[in-house]
Amino acid sequence: MDLIRSASILFVLLNPFLLSIYLISLIRDLSLKEFMSVMIRAHIISGIVFIIFALAGESVFENVFSVRFASFLIFGGIVFLLIGIRSIFSGQTVLFETRGNPEHIAGSVAMPFMIAPGTLSASILIGSSHTRWDTAIAVIFAMLASAISIMLFKYIHDNLKTRHESLLNRYVEVVGRVVALFTGTYATEMIIRGVELIL
Repeated sequence: MDLIRSASILFVLLNPFLLSIYLISLIRDLSLKEFMSVMIRAHIISGIVFIIFALAGESVFENVFSVRFASFLIFGGIVFLLIGIRSIFSGQTVLFETRGNPEHIAGSVAMPFMIAPGTLSASILIGSSHTRWDTAIAVIFAMLASAISIMLFKYIHDNLKTRHESLLNRYVEVVGRVVALFTGTYATEMIIRGVELIL
């Protein structure tokens, strides 16, 4: 039960619904096969990073990277703040070049949208609460659920696009602006938390 709860926390922080809004340009421009390839690679990259941080703990920042976790929070907050500001004016986030190899696009998806301070913190918390095998299982379960959810959104999008394209575009624009508000708010909170840790 605790394992499922831990995996659920990471899944909620990944939030495939919000991720699908961030990646709407990929959902529109790539075929289902290409999109699945990108998402599988992005989730594998992210899952490996989460497991490494979960097993290493928060000390990995100071011992390996020689930086404070607070600095990571502040920089991550600035990145998301810029994304939120850009999205609030456009109604959607278009940050990706859809041409090129899937592995290159996958890296852009994994960082910063999946590998973020919130998800890294959750993976560290999972690692501190479970054994190594249980930690790996929880992370893998969360990544599978996230990948399936966002690919399901892509499938639904493609089916609705042919019949209700104008309505779908309007929905994405409105939701994109709402998501941008929460993105900017979350980014500001990350920066504040980082400053508090330093002080």
